[in-house]
Amino acid sequence: MKLSLVIPAYNESEGVESTADKIKKLLARLRNQYDVEVIFVNDGSKDNTADLLQATFADDDQVRVVSHEVNRGLGAALRTGFSHATGDIVVTTDFDGTYHFSTIPQIVAHMQVYGVDMVTASPYHPRGSVEGVPGYRLLFSYGASLLYRILVSWKVHTWTALFRAYRREVIEKVGFESDGFLAGTELLIKAIQAGYSVSEFPTTLHVRTFGQSSLKIFRVTQAHMKYQMQLLLSGAPRHRLIRRRA
Repeated sequence: MKLSLVIPAYNESEGVESTADKIKKLLARLRNQYDVEVIFVNDGSKDNTADLLQATFADDDQVRVVSHEVNRGLGAALRTGFSHATGDIVVTTDFDGTYHFSTIPQIVAHMQVYGVDMVTASPYHPRGSVEGVPGYRLLFSYGASLLYRILVSWKVHTWTALFRAYRREVIEKVGFESDGFLAGTELLIKAIQAGYSVSEFPTTLHVRTFGQSSLKIFRVTQAHMKYQMQLLLSGAPRHRLIRRRA
């Protein structure tokens, strides 16, 4: 089985050394079991993120750096990453390791054990947790997820996490319109509406340890509110969900 890791990056030069070290350790572990490729999507960084990544992974032909000339947003970066990914399972995650890279083997194993089409990280699951994240960020993220639980399914606790695993069919057949931070939520909901199954993986969301997030709270909140209104007006989607067993 082949895995593709898609990792968007924007102005992350400060954290390249730390992230690269963790990714190399992860690859050494994963490659004992899988064929693994990594696609870093440099989304128009104004610093030398791309150059540092290319230099750091120059000796690994299964690690690629794909760049946008200008910043186009998280959704556009995911779309680019998906277009380059060749794996049977595609994992997306944050560059800054707010979800620890060391849990990637667990989320992939979870998908295989439960036979689902998608697995999403879930810090808001009763068995999940949050460490050190500022309250205002939690208010936005938890509040948005609560509304999606009401509008789409009460069984899914976290709707905004980037850390996920998808079977290839999902990313090939389910489209999303957003070029911004809404993209992950939109992809999850449209996949559920299309009949794909999802399971949550309770995990810990950690505070970013380097650099600054590019998340613009007000703009992203507006995008989620607009999308939630569309869902409300269109009615509840039909779906099938599989929860993580105790």
